[in-house]
Amino acid sequence: MTLHGNNDAVPPNLTLGQAAAQFLLELPPADRHKAQQEIYKFVRWYGEKRRLSELTIPEVANYAEQITSSTTEVAEKLAVVKNFITYCYKKKLIKNNLAVHLKSKKAPPKSFHHSRRHHRRTVSLTDQGYANLQAELAALIDERPHIAEELKKAAADKDFRENAPLEAAREHQAHVEGRIRELEATLKAATIMDDKQTTSHEITIGDTVVLLETISREEVTYTLVDIREADPDAGKISVVSPVGQAVLGLRKGNKVVVKAPACIINYEIKDIKHH
Repeated sequence: MTLHGNNDAVPPNLTLGQAAAQFLLELPPADRHKAQQEIYKFVRWYGEKRRLSELTIPEVANYAEQITSSTTEVAEKLAVVKNFITYCYKKKLIKNNLAVHLKSKKAPPKSFHHSRRHHRRTVSLTDQGYANLQAELAALIDERPHIAEELKKAAADKDFRENAPLEAAREHQAHVEGRIRELEATLKAATIMDDKQTTSHEITIGDTVVLLETISREEVTYTLVDIREADPDAGKISVVSPVGQAVLGLRKGNKVVVKAPACIINYEIKDIKHH
């Protein structure tokens, strides 16, 4: 697969969805068609609205576990995603080339592999998060007739050699259908956290945590959610994010050290709000 050279300035803080769209547009049509399915799968896994700059090394390193194919197919699919991540690095959208951490792993024993896959299907969601995903699914299903109409109109143009609207409509349909399948699978496997968690003094998924930065004395508030609910702009961070991993299982008053990409941040857990 060949990337087109492009020295145009790229807006900072792009979301995964925006970066993926730009990457695909810069590929030759034939390569774009081959790459879009794997790129959109990668984007859906971490969230279309997730900021590209927030991807972590552990997240990228573990992505290969989500691909269930033969060894050859896994390598091919990972190569597509590696090209995308490398592109983002060259465009200076991320500080480090995370592509070097994206490697296929040896398959564990069959029984263990089956257990791991079964475990990964379990998704813990808050009431609001479940409702949000249901609403998104309903909206995408309602969009199907409109997409079908777009395809019909675009296909009416008999000059398929330069029919960009038809190609765009097909890509949009593939993206929407992929997201629908992802949402349906997530909701089917989801468990909604109940009130039993409120009896615990330890931080768990669904809790809102107030952190006090020990040097600046600045307070920040985060709600810990599943990666599928993550929305940094709304103060919802994934439990696999650096802050999420650092505070899980701790209690009010505990000190915590968060290893950020550019520095180390020291916090004190000032308050925990159970939901």
